[in-house]
Amino acid sequence: MRRRHLLAGAATLATPLLLPAAAFSQDAWPTRPVTLVVPWAPGGSNDIVARLIAPLLAERLGQSVVVENRAGGGGSIGMGLVARARPDGHTLLVSSASNHVFHALVSPDLGYDVREALAGIAMWVDVPNVLAVNPGIGVSTVPELLAKIRATRGGLSFGSSGTASSNHLAGELFRLLTNTELTHVPYRGGGPVATDLIAGVIPMAFMNLPTVVGPAQAGRIRILGVCTEERVRFRPDLPTVAEQGVPGYAVRSWTGLFAPRGTPRAVIERASAESRAALETPAIAARLTELASEPIYMDPARTDAFVRAEFDRWGPVVRAARVTLD
Repeated sequence: MRRRHLLAGAATLATPLLLPAAAFSQDAWPTRPVTLVVPWAPGGSNDIVARLIAPLLAERLGQSVVVENRAGGGGSIGMGLVARARPDGHTLLVSSASNHVFHALVSPDLGYDVREALAGIAMWVDVPNVLAVNPGIGVSTVPELLAKIRATRGGLSFGSSGTASSNHLAGELFRLLTNTELTHVPYRGGGPVATDLIAGVIPMAFMNLPTVVGPAQAGRIRILGVCTEERVRFRPDLPTVAEQGVPGYAVRSWTGLFAPRGTPRAVIERASAESRAALETPAIAARLTELASEPIYMDPARTDAFVRAEFDRWGPVVRAARVTLD
């Protein structure tokens, strides 16, 4: 009896000694440089946003914040690296709709459920997609484009930045909602899409707005509409596709920050708070506007809920459009 009492007392005494140590290790984060893994090649919208925000995060965290590009597999290589990383807050993922939702939906062999393997820290920005055409096809509105598609035997082809990208799914949703014939032509990024659209190799494309602002201003590409629910703040002159006769049409191309599931809550909360502070910095907000990107901060809970809603929404579209990686 006495031995049991001694052991119980020792356990009681040990408990308060352990808790402050655990709390201290979390509060001290980060204890070394933080790596932001971008699962795409340098120069894309995810990479640009990550490199814009990283210096301010480093300043606020008191540690270096390094952007590391791990491209390949439609974003699955970099995403998998973070999903399997030690959950201590020192390896984080700058993810996009394309890899986090669309590619995950058409990749049965990822080996993990994105929703369970990665915890949301913060949603960072929206990058609007647009429907653009080569001026030579002679259309200026979405209704005129629909008439052109229906009058063309076999329909038209459309370009995107790759299979299962947000731009690809934007085209597939457009095809389904308008009941038109469209053939997808995948490219390795938005730059090659713009090049072939300007040259008339493809008549139309779904692209990120930042990619087409310059060519559109020069008259080499014509933007028919934005793929967002509402008109974008920095280009209110551009009508939405939905308001031009395609009700219910909306595609979001977003960028957010994620951690391996199991990362301490205190770390996630601090990383989220610092993300919000960075997005609210006037210089960052102004630069994002120049990049045609909209800050859309969400806290960890809202980020996780948003991702789950995206899977629920796009799963039926992927199945109906029969999108595969073949």
